[in-house]
Amino acid sequence: MAVLNSFMTWIFKSRVGQIENFKQNPIAVQETIFQALLEAGKNTDFGKVHGFSEIKNYTDFAKSVPIRNYDMFKPFIDKAMEGRDNVLWNTEIEWYAKSSGTTSSRSKYIPVTYESLEECHYKGGKDMVALYMANYPDSRMFAGKTLTIGGTLENNPLNPQGTARAGDISAVIMENLPFWAYFVRTPSKETALMGEWEAKIEKMARETMDEDVTCMAGVPTWTIVLLQKVLELKKAKNITEVWPNLEVFFHGAVAFGPYRSLFKELIPSEKMRYMETYNASEGFFGIQDQKDSDELLLLLDYGIFYEFIPMDELNNENPAVIPLSQVELDKNYALVITTNGGLWRYKIGDTVKFTSTAPYRFRISGRTRHFINAFGEEVIIENAEKAIQYAAEQTGARIANFTAAPVYFDGSGSKGAHEWIIEFQKSPSDPAEFDRLLDLHLREINSDYDAKRHKGLALVEPIIHHAPAGLFEKWMRSRGKLGGQHKVPRLSNSREYLDEILGMLQEV
Repeated sequence: MAVLNSFMTWIFKSRVGQIENFKQNPIAVQETIFQALLEAGKNTDFGKVHGFSEIKNYTDFAKSVPIRNYDMFKPFIDKAMEGRDNVLWNTEIEWYAKSSGTTSSRSKYIPVTYESLEECHYKGGKDMVALYMANYPDSRMFAGKTLTIGGTLENNPLNPQGTARAGDISAVIMENLPFWAYFVRTPSKETALMGEWEAKIEKMARETMDEDVTCMAGVPTWTIVLLQKVLELKKAKNITEVWPNLEVFFHGAVAFGPYRSLFKELIPSEKMRYMETYNASEGFFGIQDQKDSDELLLLLDYGIFYEFIPMDELNNENPAVIPLSQVELDKNYALVITTNGGLWRYKIGDTVKFTSTAPYRFRISGRTRHFINAFGEEVIIENAEKAIQYAAEQTGARIANFTAAPVYFDGSGSKGAHEWIIEFQKSPSDPAEFDRLLDLHLREINSDYDAKRHKGLALVEPIIHHAPAGLFEKWMRSRGKLGGQHKVPRLSNSREYLDEILGMLQEV
């Protein structure tokens, strides 16, 4: 394994020079990407509708192609999923990455082309390792196995008889890994792609617990569930007893801060390292490239052209949109992407704040809408409002106000949950039934929340407090925020507001 470790280290380090190129020449690299995307898209249905052949520069592009969110883009994606060629991209689309839904859809389906798979998602994985190796040349990561948790795959729902398939982006990536990758990873592909999560976690734990795991990659939520199962089966106090050579966890999808202390408790090793990534169904956007900073390096030669909407422009009918060359430090921007996956001026829903422009580094600052994404469930305000409205209609209730936030994992092995405070103008006829229906309908309209709630593997039943009339008004007044322009924050990844209101509720 020592020879394999040396060889793999050399292979991945060869990418560092190309990373340096886009760090030093960011705008030129983005212009090259922009022109290549236009050329690839000019004969597609989308390109013809928007006159790509006549577009000469970025100004023309911005005038010809409107900004779209998923719901606005969905008709084009549906045509492609139904089997029509050349709708969004000039090569066949064989995969669709499934993620949590929007206002009108339970799930989103994001096209994954051969180009986006090879030149974006896989390149991101390679660069993640290359940057890690550059920072830690003493790494022995390839002397053991990398543990990854995949999602699940399914037939294309709009064309079940066709060849295209859909699934979590992690599953799409795993299904297409080169043969050599299976020599350095665990568990088996068959186990990693299992659909029934309770059986999957059990089998993954049994397959991996006797391996020499040196690296983990995945979402913190499911990784914690798996680690706790491994400890249970091995009857061990901590993961260091099971995998003494474990050295790094590559994590993404949800904020890591709330999980850091629990990981340190599960893995009490001074040599353990953590590296953040920003990868989504739509693309691989950022990697932590410095040892002692959580800033993310913006990845510029991945077949993605970036634009940004200043947050004070976001809700305007025709918001100002700027290219990378015009961003300023410490300002919040909504991210807009054009990609080699066939997305054109697509508003992804995330917000970023730049910390450096030489090179371009940033932090994820939030979402363009209220949300809870503490466990990868991506519950947006539209989901919450639909679920609470449904429960109210079924039980004759009327809602005055509400807020919700996560209950994070702690070191005792407890599971995560959502905690709600709901104030009623008219109380439900059956309070327990209201609570049950809220959870049930949220599961029906958000597939990621449903997956985390399945058999209580990552999320248990929500904790719902029924508050007396006037509680939220009292809280807003205490903060000096009472008035028409001030609103109760509906959803938050932080418990700051929820805990303040809970304190008042306990005094009632």
